[in-house]
Amino acid sequence: MAPEKNKGELLKLLGVGFGIAVTIGGTIGTGILRKPGPIAANLGEPTLIMLVWVLVSIYAFLGVLCAIELGVSVPKAGAWYIYARRAFGDYVGFITGITSWMGTVAALGFGAYTMSEFIALMLPDTESFIRYMAIGILILLMSFHWLGTKSAGRSQEILSFFKAIGLFAFVIICFLYGGDIKTQELVATTERVKTPVSLALLIFSLQSVFYTFDGWHTAAYFSEENTDPAKNLPKSMISGVLVIIAIYLLVNIAILYIMPIDVLATSKLAASDAIKLIFGEKSATVVTFFLTLSIFGILNAQIMFSPRVIYSMSRDGLFFKAAQKVNSGGTPAIAMPLTGICSILLILSGKDTCEKLSDIAVFFFVMCYIAGFASLIMLRKKEPELPRPYKVIGYPFIPWFLIVISLLFLIGAVYQDIESSIYALIFLIISYPLFLLTKKLNQ
Repeated sequence: MAPEKNKGELLKLLGVGFGIAVTIGGTIGTGILRKPGPIAANLGEPTLIMLVWVLVSIYAFLGVLCAIELGVSVPKAGAWYIYARRAFGDYVGFITGITSWMGTVAALGFGAYTMSEFIALMLPDTESFIRYMAIGILILLMSFHWLGTKSAGRSQEILSFFKAIGLFAFVIICFLYGGDIKTQELVATTERVKTPVSLALLIFSLQSVFYTFDGWHTAAYFSEENTDPAKNLPKSMISGVLVIIAIYLLVNIAILYIMPIDVLATSKLAASDAIKLIFGEKSATVVTFFLTLSIFGILNAQIMFSPRVIYSMSRDGLFFKAAQKVNSGGTPAIAMPLTGICSILLILSGKDTCEKLSDIAVFFFVMCYIAGFASLIMLRKKEPELPRPYKVIGYPFIPWFLIVISLLFLIGAVYQDIESSIYALIFLIISYPLFLLTKKLNQ
């Protein structure tokens, strides 16, 4: 049955397959391929390394259960913004929404630039055009997503499928061919000063894994466009996060199987180095191509979900009114290109600006998590009669547990990066006058 003609609203076109794909695509990037080396350098023991990944996997899984209850109870586009506004009012909703959107804008710009750097590794003649390639990537994505939700959703399914297949293939290759590597010679040529594992190193490792898992909630942004959120969202979000957990744990086990700790600790791109150990230096191009594809999958998800936040804010009078316009294909007609253009401006300002804003955004992302988990608790008290087709198990212990863990993580992040936390605090200070100005402009 064809959907009825769009009347300036988001279209209900998305199902379970898209939910799984956008969860995978919005989460798995280069982190799983980059982080194992630095984590090995910090912890130095395979058991500790796997324990860190398991702990954050549990956090993500429990977080998904909370996000599902919120998503099916309040099936509106925008995820954390929607829940925070409903539970705590316009101001908290405004902070949650604007920081969520700005953080993704920064990540989008930084990701496009990084993707261009990988393209330049495969095509050295393009190195002087990295910035222009990054801008071209975003323009290409904006043009494609303008076509509508249906084609954008299908592209995400295809990209996520190849990404998952590629990582599972990596695991199989490591176990099939990794046993033939002479690790003794590798260890002999590697020198590393072993240091005891401190609390600071453990926190830093947890942060690295935490960043790698960011995106487990992505499907919740599209609950308004789901054909049956009460039925589909639990299936897609639980399946998606379980696939991510399986990939992350298996990839780490495969890397540890291939590379001794002393070798892994010096690796900046562990997955690439593992493949080069098996097939030689010429295999680096294949790994670089996969990295490029992996980044493109995340960019595709970000350019799709981030505009939904300011679209919803506009609809509620907390952003420019024009941003609530939707084209005939179901794409936010102003919010989507505005998101891409802001990312392009960051690219023009320089990679360092994108990277610094991405670092600052991490604080805001964790604050969004806290706002979401707190919203679940508040809505249970504030709106006990609200229909909840799905309820998180272990309430209220699970949301409270996640709030405490998130706060501890936030404290650790502030401790590790004082400079970024100062910028985040400055934004919070000016957020209230900005909120009042926005409300006034929308009167």
